[in-house]
Amino acid sequence: MLTISSLSKAFGEKTLFNEVNLQINEGDRIAIVGPNGAGKTTLFSVLLGNIEPDQGHIRLQKNSVLGYLPQESAEIPDASVLELAVNIHPEIPELRRVLSLDSEKATKDETHDDGSAYARYEELGGRTLEVRAKKILKGLGFKESDFHRSLQTLSGGWIMRTHLARLLVMEPDLLLLDEPTNHLDLHSVLWFQHYLLHYSGAVIFISHDRSFLNRLAEWTVELKNGELTRFRGNYDDYMRLKMEAMEQQKSAYKNQQREIERLTRFVERFRSKATKASQAQSKLKQLEKMERIEAPEESQATFKFRFPQPKRSGQRVIQLEDLHHSYDSLNVYKGIDFGADRGQRIVLVGPNGAGKSTLLKLLAGVLAVQKGTCKLGHEVETGYFSQQRIEVLNPERTLMEEALDTEQRITEQHARSVLGSFLFRGDDVFKKVKVLSGGEKSRLALIKLLMNPPNLLLMDEPTTHLDMSGIEALIHALKQFTGTLIFISHDVHFIRSIAEQVVHVEHGTLRHYRGDYDYYLSKCVEEEARLASKGNTSEAQKSDQVTSKDSTSGRHPNAKERRRIEAEERKRRSTLIRKHQIKVDQIEHEISELETRQGALTEELEQPETYQKGPRIVEINQELQMVSESLKTCWSAWEGAQQALESSRT
Repeated sequence: MLTISSLSKAFGEKTLFNEVNLQINEGDRIAIVGPNGAGKTTLFSVLLGNIEPDQGHIRLQKNSVLGYLPQESAEIPDASVLELAVNIHPEIPELRRVLSLDSEKATKDETHDDGSAYARYEELGGRTLEVRAKKILKGLGFKESDFHRSLQTLSGGWIMRTHLARLLVMEPDLLLLDEPTNHLDLHSVLWFQHYLLHYSGAVIFISHDRSFLNRLAEWTVELKNGELTRFRGNYDDYMRLKMEAMEQQKSAYKNQQREIERLTRFVERFRSKATKASQAQSKLKQLEKMERIEAPEESQATFKFRFPQPKRSGQRVIQLEDLHHSYDSLNVYKGIDFGADRGQRIVLVGPNGAGKSTLLKLLAGVLAVQKGTCKLGHEVETGYFSQQRIEVLNPERTLMEEALDTEQRITEQHARSVLGSFLFRGDDVFKKVKVLSGGEKSRLALIKLLMNPPNLLLMDEPTTHLDMSGIEALIHALKQFTGTLIFISHDVHFIRSIAEQVVHVEHGTLRHYRGDYDYYLSKCVEEEARLASKGNTSEAQKSDQVTSKDSTSGRHPNAKERRRIEAEERKRRSTLIRKHQIKVDQIEHEISELETRQGALTEELEQPETYQKGPRIVEINQELQMVSESLKTCWSAWEGAQQALESSRT
């Protein structure tokens, strides 16, 4: 579909990529990873034709359509949410106006049509566009009441969501997504992830969300030091393969260094002796011709520093009782209770607008309690981190000065290690705070909080503006943290690494799950299946239940009878689960075989000698197409089988 050949691009003395090659086929799911500043976003700009490469070629299959979601700063047209979402062709806004589909923008004398406008509108997708758009908008967190809101009234994050919806309605052959989960809440990320798994086109994406990368990527391409290196599999596969390659390189490097040392000693010892001079000269030539193996880079995943720890608080850290809160006429909470004990790690989850950030601000004292009580425990000190928390910084200080400005005594070397792990490296530590971007200031505020932490830490989306190594550094710091942590995040990997309890916030209520994120998900699946099963109960079954109840004069079964019924139900459910599990396993085995074959064919296609065989290229592409179609069918079957399995587990 898209072929990149010998592509190079540099800005001044910095080379972002140098004669790189990449083949993207139909249906591919490719993650582009690499350190901040490596050139990932620039690569997208070159593919889109917004930036000219210094050399090389980009070939896009004829009639293929590219779709692109930038990381930030999308256009804000004078339109409603739904209007932008369906605007996948230049003619659509005018056709909708003529057909009065956007009645608030149409006038009576402009609505006459001889049928041609309707025919053209249907040719471009017609009313199915609106159906698809509404479904996608809901998946991304919009309510029906939002569909006709002006984009001018939305925040930047919601505008980006609308552009993402438009892109998905458009259904391009190749999607280029730059940090697409940045502006989504957790529920929207999970919906979006599921949507892309079944998307018919190819997807290339940049993301720092490890769970998203692991769920979606079939190939991981690393852009680093001007080179593109392709790894089969998701992010965890990439890390494993990279570590294996690094170990192999380390071993080869050590062996070569020993050989260089041996040859050098021989030359130095015998070059002046007549009887050994020719041998010494031969060894010297061997040294000169030797292709040197570079020393492998040290992995950035190892963190050796320790963060200071807070003083010990009382057992009950914070307690909300009968708390009410509203914004003008909008009631967010009406009489909720919430409490946290020392050492707990609680994540707040729920749809956007449910009140998670409001709850965090109430706990932090950022918002005043309107009704009810908020009590802090013995010797509790709160610290609140949000993306706007930059007022703690002195604009005239350097980063190093800010990092060292803490009650805890730390060395400059320790401060450098911490700053480096959060993307401030080399001479960056001597920059003034006032020249930093908003994201950089947010990271520095996070460092300051961790260098002198309170014993109740409240964090709202702390992983924003961090790359993969920065997120791992934060996880490392919070795993050491001995205080109480309550946080909001849409990064599933981060949540899984840190959270020990989950509180679901929705419709002004709090539901506490006393287990980790996977426990919470399993309970959600059980609850959804139970509701679905309850909804599908037939009238005949209900009638049977009434008759049974009448026959026992309204009495419930005794303990013995209840145990017998429960045992029979467990046996029935176990049999059903086993049946569905066998089906899922069979489909997964078939998918595994197809993916293995797909990988072998792709690998063969990437070999230069394949192109010398002529007809073999056509055979490979035909078989790849067949395998790709079979995989789509299998994944669809797997989804149905998996849903049946989950439903049977109630």
